Amino acid sequence: MPERIAMWRRPRPPASPLRSVDGAAMLLRKFPPDGRGRLYEQLARVLRRAIVEGHFQVGERLPSTRALAEALGLSRNTVTTAYEILGAGQLTISRERRGTRVAEIPLPSRSSPVSRVVEPQSRYAARVRKLGLSAPGRQRESLRYDLRCDPPFAAELVPLWRRKLAAAARLAGPRYPDSQGFRPLRAAISDYLARRRGVVCAESDILIVSGTQQAITVAIRTVLDEGDTVAIEDPHYPHLLQALSAHGAAVAAVRTDEHGMVTDDLARHDARLICVSPSDQFPAGAVMSLERRAALLDIASRQDSWILEDDYNSEFHYRDQPIAALRSLDASGRVIYVGTFSKTLFPAMRLGYIVCPAGLRDDLCAIKRLDDLGSPLVEQAALAAFMRTRQFENYLRRITAGLECRRTVFVESLRRHGGERLAVQETHAGTHVVVWLQRLTYPEITRLIELGAERGLGLYPMHAYYLNPPQRPGLLLGYAGLPADALERAGELLGECLDELERQDERRHF
Repeated sequence: MPERIAMWRRPRPPASPLRSVDGAAMLLRKFPPDGRGRLYEQLARVLRRAIVEGHFQVGERLPSTRALAEALGLSRNTVTTAYEILGAGQLTISRERRGTRVAEIPLPSRSSPVSRVVEPQSRYAARVRKLGLSAPGRQRESLRYDLRCDPPFAAELVPLWRRKLAAAARLAGPRYPDSQGFRPLRAAISDYLARRRGVVCAESDILIVSGTQQAITVAIRTVLDEGDTVAIEDPHYPHLLQALSAHGAAVAAVRTDEHGMVTDDLARHDARLICVSPSDQFPAGAVMSLERRAALLDIASRQDSWILEDDYNSEFHYRDQPIAALRSLDASGRVIYVGTFSKTLFPAMRLGYIVCPAGLRDDLCAIKRLDDLGSPLVEQAALAAFMRTRQFENYLRRITAGLECRRTVFVESLRRHGGERLAVQETHAGTHVVVWLQRLTYPEITRLIELGAERGLGLYPMHAYYLNPPQRPGLLLGYAGLPADALERAGELLGECLDELERQDERRHF
């Protein structure tokens, strides 16, 4: 509401402050407008509060719309609409020639208001508050060369996806979706997994969810109680750790190496749930060896554990065909297999899936149904058509070829400008690289990131993904969101930042 409403001149106190225009304006001064919504909505909220809190008597006549509009500097239509909102809420009664009067309503007792800050009202809320979660950060526009771990995206997808959505909207219909997921989409995913990931499953085994994060929360609520032990990889996916911590799980971090999770370390934790990303360990990029996969399944069987397999990035392999999913080796039905389309298409598509173990399928589907009654049907129908015609796989092939080119340019630039100061971890998959800083200490990496930001270069520390930080600092650098020429320049800028750090160090020791 404009300042003219909140700052009208103070009137002389009238004999009956509620029965005059000036008195009504003075009363409204106690309840300043909140600025949310249109003017008539704000005025209606102010008047509603005054009525509910007993500042008007039953039968009290409100000022005429014309008089109050003149007093507040508003149009008469604005005041009239606000009065209509009060009438629709049964707070006032309007009758011809009698004006608008306060209706007889049961008023709540005068109790002390709830404080703006209260103690957590549940153990879950207390754990979430302790995590200090914030809204996802926007991309920093000042960073021209922001090396965030963004998924790839091609502009050609926009018009194609628009047409798919339009066609799907006509087919979806007005009813609620099947909470387990659109059946043609589940059939398309079943066919795709059998051909590309070695996962043989029926469409009835697949549960459509709203991305990997919902898959994680549904899975942990299905198999975990508060206090149960969960083993995760270290380094790890931060949102997985947050979900487990909020649930109240006891988290055990198991180290990883170039062959994935070290299963010899895993055996001593007796975990109820084991969370792994064996096809492309996030964020280190290791591929779990067949020996480790067999050992993992054996440990889960002996300990009566469940395995959450996050196969988030298996499509982006540049050389050899990726090893089949861990689920394809699972003969005992202990692997909860999770896939997502947020990485392969775009993050705004909140669609993923769980391949449910037979023993958990009904529980997983029921918990998902209680969450949201089902994922958006139009998007599911569009994706089903996209996959059924193999457009999805054709798109992936083009994207993967472009990613390999960008990775080659970026790694060569890093090595050329960083020299022996950088060690690029060898991987041939994914959308990011891990770079270890050979000569820097942890305090110095903070200054390195600051120097990068001054040059428009976004750098991200690797140790943020560890519960037990590695001995040397490193960077996690995404290359999927920038073109090849920008990646070449990003490598050059990182070299300049390292040069500047060395000059500063020389001046301190001079």
